[in-house]
Amino acid sequence: PPGCDPHTALLKLRELQEEDPQLHIVWNEPLREIHIQLMGEVQLEVLRVLIAQRFGLEVGFSAGSIVYRETIAAPVEGVGHFEPLRHYAEVHLLLEPGPRGSGLQFFSSCGEDMLDRNWQRLILTHLAERSHPGVLTGSPVTDLRITLVAGRVHVKHTEGGDFRQATYRAVRQGLMQAESILLEPWYEFRLELPAEHVGRALSDLQRMTGEVSPPETEGEETVLTGVAPVACLRDYAREVAAYTRGRGRLFCTLRGYAPCHNQAEVVAALGYDSLRDTENPADSVFCAHGAGFTVKWDQVRKYMHVDSGLCLEKAEEVEAPPAARRAPAGYAHSLEQDKELQAIFERTYGPVKRRDFQPQARPPRRETEEAGEKRSIRPPDLGPEYLLVDGYNIIFAWEDLKAVARDSLDAARQLLMDLLSNYQGFRKCEVILVFDAYKVPRNTGEVVRYHNIYVVYTREAETADAYIEKATYEIGKKHRVRVATSDGAEQLIILGHGALRLSASAFRAELERTGGEIRDILERNNRRVRSQPVKAALDRAGEARRREREEGS
Repeated sequence: PPGCDPHTALLKLRELQEEDPQLHIVWNEPLREIHIQLMGEVQLEVLRVLIAQRFGLEVGFSAGSIVYRETIAAPVEGVGHFEPLRHYAEVHLLLEPGPRGSGLQFFSSCGEDMLDRNWQRLILTHLAERSHPGVLTGSPVTDLRITLVAGRVHVKHTEGGDFRQATYRAVRQGLMQAESILLEPWYEFRLELPAEHVGRALSDLQRMTGEVSPPETEGEETVLTGVAPVACLRDYAREVAAYTRGRGRLFCTLRGYAPCHNQAEVVAALGYDSLRDTENPADSVFCAHGAGFTVKWDQVRKYMHVDSGLCLEKAEEVEAPPAARRAPAGYAHSLEQDKELQAIFERTYGPVKRRDFQPQARPPRRETEEAGEKRSIRPPDLGPEYLLVDGYNIIFAWEDLKAVARDSLDAARQLLMDLLSNYQGFRKCEVILVFDAYKVPRNTGEVVRYHNIYVVYTREAETADAYIEKATYEIGKKHRVRVATSDGAEQLIILGHGALRLSASAFRAELERTGGEIRDILERNNRRVRSQPVKAALDRAGEARRREREEGS
């Protein structure tokens, strides 16, 4: 309302956000507006009444908008360099599109001889610490696999914040080169209405670019199911109630994000200009003659100090004869000036220690049989993947195991061990299940083999978190490691050790998918289908009996 300070109102609304996890409050600094992310008109009306009762504010809401996401269509290399005076960092990232709904995944295939492990972990931390805006509409990017492939550090001038700048610029520069795809949320809907209105509904859903299954009859009503963009179905429930005179009902469930059905119109309407977004630059900063200068994103590759070895050009570009490389501008000073500059440098920093030139080792490229095929770098084969599971954290995060644990903790542990044993047999990874036993006096710890998994009981005064931290650090040097836990502090630590995080809910979904795949395989194998040799033998036997009957007659 007029006269109400928006910052004061924001603090009050934050209290509601803490109480309701489905409510997201966002402060838009350029517009100085409070934005609320929610699901539908019903939640909006409930929120309006709740704010009036709790805080005495009669708030109003403007027309809502769709929350879009962005991704890319093909792999691309993004480079970022940050080198103002007395700072230095360079980062090369491989950006690859991931499956729908996979979110952002971060990996490293950079050798420690090129970039120390602590700097690699720092870069991965900077990648995960924020959402990266796309270049079409400024919406956050998703469904990307980002791999650190190369980087460079200066022994004296590099600081932690330098890699933050170089990492952000590398992501942005890669997005500027890539073919971006705008994603929008889609609904799975169920529309119940009288049979005489089915033609109108099918026409509406086709106009909305929806996908509709064949109509089904349930009693006196007809049911239509399918998927359609959220932007098209936002106000359709009111329209259904109007033309069916209250007899029609529309039920919607969020399905996830898919390519936008009218990308060009949305991009033009939002009017986002990626080149004018000064908070998310794609350009890089270099240093020359004691001062930093900026290089535009489309020219920055010529100035890079490291060659990542990636070759992502298209086939026709690879087959074309290489163009003559322009020689860099030579150093034009005289020998006397060179000696004078060297004397000044040695008086300031000490004598120059020269080192023999050592060429950078490039990562191996994938060999292809057909000329002109697109080539890309893949992380090296690190052998079997390791999965570490925080046992009690998972048990008390899953409702069914938590209910069993109320009666018998041993039974809950046994159920989890059986689930992980089935999972390991299908996924073929090394599973280590860790249980806390640090309160048991004089306990020296125990590691047992249960079928095909390892079960660890920690020793006295050692928690499962401490064991997992130590194990991820040691195993992560030579193998890929994932850790299943919902402990927020533990997730940050294992991310710093180079392991992948997996929340309890995400791990539960992965186990359910694995169980479904196992059931499908068993169903296919258990179908009673006569094999061709058996069928042929039965046919021959039947033919022989028929001939015997004919000869006897």
